Amino acid sequence: MLSATLQRRRFSDLSEQEILALAISNEEDDARIYRQYAEHLREEFPSSAKVFDGMAAEEDEHRRLLIEAHQARFGDVIPLIRREHVAGFYARRPIWLVENLGLETIRGEAREMERQAEQFYRKAADLTSDANTRKLLGDLAAAEADHAHAAVDLETKHLDETARESEDEAAHRQFILTWVQPGLAGLMDGSVSTLAPIFATAFATQDTHTTFLVGLAASVGAGISMGFTEAASDDGELSGRGSPVKRGFASGIMTTLGGLGHALPYLITDFWTATTIAIIVVFIELWAIVWIQNRFMQTPFMRATLQVVVGGALVFAAGAIIGGG
Repeated sequence: MLSATLQRRRFSDLSEQEILALAISNEEDDARIYRQYAEHLREEFPSSAKVFDGMAAEEDEHRRLLIEAHQARFGDVIPLIRREHVAGFYARRPIWLVENLGLETIRGEAREMERQAEQFYRKAADLTSDANTRKLLGDLAAAEADHAHAAVDLETKHLDETARESEDEAAHRQFILTWVQPGLAGLMDGSVSTLAPIFATAFATQDTHTTFLVGLAASVGAGISMGFTEAASDDGELSGRGSPVKRGFASGIMTTLGGLGHALPYLITDFWTATTIAIIVVFIELWAIVWIQNRFMQTPFMRATLQVVVGGALVFAAGAIIGGG
């Protein structure tokens, strides 16, 4: 890693030709990214896909102008230099990471790409002493600023208020179906289903170490089971619930966390201290589930309270009674 860093060029050491070549490669990469965004969004968000198609076309035009400028000043052979060859230069996030973060994140990433491109050209112009090259880079900075405005114009053309609201609503719904719903189901299962075995073990043995091991096993086992069950239950094609892998991870991880919440206090060696903290954690977990149901699933507050808090209290009582019997 250190060797790779030392091999990078400083931006201030680049020649005018290399700066122009870097600009060309930047425009090529950004056009490719915008096309990938468009392809990713085309089925579910066609209006946003048209916006990114237009932005990719704008990048192609910038690249064409840059190549013509390079040919006029330096000839046809363009040096191979990319962002990763320059120390401290901004980097683009991997496309698969941005895609998985949703529609609004993709839009925000595109806005940041335009801002960084404009900043690159302005900084390059500031570091250039040659009058012609300085003017060229200043013009490119202005072009990138215009590109940002063009992006707004494209959104206005292809993404009117009705289309934006429709796509935002669809994205929110997809987020609920893919992440919140299975995650909430997992959190409820992990929090409630592990209450009885953990507290039964606690009151039966009054041994914090044994209780923790039982809680850990119950939480991890339930998480694995819920994760595979969610992933195998629906491939998401007909239901529109999204990737089974994502849903499986959401359900499995939240199930495990739900059980670990009141198992971890038993790492404390004093039994009553650990149990008191575990009961407080259970109280917080159950009310957190009520809030999530009310906030994201539009479940009426009193109904969610009866389902979760009362149900959890009954499971806790069962475990305490069985363990103390």
